Amino acid sequence: MKVAVLDIKGKETGREVELSDAVFAIEPNNHAVYLDVKQYLAHQRQGTHKAKERAEIAGSTRKIKKQKGTGTARAGSIKSPVFRGGGRIFGPRPKDYKQKLNKNVKRLARRSALTLKSNEKAIMVVENFNFEAPKTKEFKDILKSLGLENKKSLIVLGDANNNVYLSSRNLQNSEVVTNAELSTYKILNANNVVLLEGSLEGIESNLIK
Repeated sequence: MKVAVLDIKGKETGREVELSDAVFAIEPNNHAVYLDVKQYLAHQRQGTHKAKERAEIAGSTRKIKKQKGTGTARAGSIKSPVFRGGGRIFGPRPKDYKQKLNKNVKRLARRSALTLKSNEKAIMVVENFNFEAPKTKEFKDILKSLGLENKKSLIVLGDANNNVYLSSRNLQNSEVVTNAELSTYKILNANNVVLLEGSLEGIESNLIK
């Protein structure tokens, strides 16, 4: 599949690149996509939630009233969950939400996600660019030229570029990642995926094994 290469002004450069059909034109596997997105979201959870149970509450251990003759239910501790200030019954405890997923399934999910974006005509290839220093204004100008100013965009770099990353960090609707950081969730969460020329070889080598 051939795609025209754009410059940072959004104009065609007159060059084309060949996108691998094994990555951008497969039969999408929706279940693999579901599993990879589910794992990604699960890994965002800290799992540090904790509530105190009756054994952890600070308070007196004396019997608060006599066993019989009060006309009410017997009660042995002020820390009982039935009293205000007592422990919580079956409260949340720290938990590890990490899930295991086969590498081949993850690769299939990412190829499926890129294929879905390709089918939506939501993938563009842009020539490599760099900034002398982090400049959010210059990065916004590039997004505007590409017609992505008001859309969620994912820009994929070939190698880590601190100036480009820092230029985009304050923008809510734009994210910059390297080809090694590409995930199914990030691909699907963006309205448009912008692939820099230098990222194509890395993406195809990472996803075709």
